[in-house]
Amino acid sequence: MNYFDFFGLPHKLNVDTADLEKRFYALSRKHHPDLAARKSAEERQESLDATATLNDGYRILKDPVARAEYLLAQHGFPIGEQKSSNVPPELLEEVFELNMALEELREGDESARPALEAKLKALLSEADGDLQAQFTQYDATEDRATLDRIRGTLNRRRYLQNLVRQASGLSTATR
Repeated sequence: MNYFDFFGLPHKLNVDTADLEKRFYALSRKHHPDLAARKSAEERQESLDATATLNDGYRILKDPVARAEYLLAQHGFPIGEQKSSNVPPELLEEVFELNMALEELREGDESARPALEAKLKALLSEADGDLQAQFTQYDATEDRATLDRIRGTLNRRRYLQNLVRQASGLSTATR
């Protein structure tokens, strides 16, 4: 059973998180291992398995990015394996510029930090906006082409987050 079915939710990318939370607590009460304490070993194991599914599913479904990656995987779209031939030329140029700014920062040019951080923040915000629009489009159409675009946006977002981590990891001791 997949997480959407376990929670009784439609297979959509936009999820009412308040409803998800209510379902989580209701299912927690239903499957709590303490309720199976005096039952057979098989029933206790079923309760433990259901609780594990519940916790994993809630963690994934409450996070929009994790939820999208999960739905993509359910539809056979691997994440993080986009071919370089599918990368738009404007992104390659942008990546080159971001890597150059990151290299300047590594070499001790602190003047590069504000511009790099502002650019990364803007690009992540843009990617999140794109994802929201794509989620809404997918929910209305359930079109595989939209899933492919979502996959591309998620890959781009993952790359940008990696750059943010790299920039943040350059402490004053390494500058």
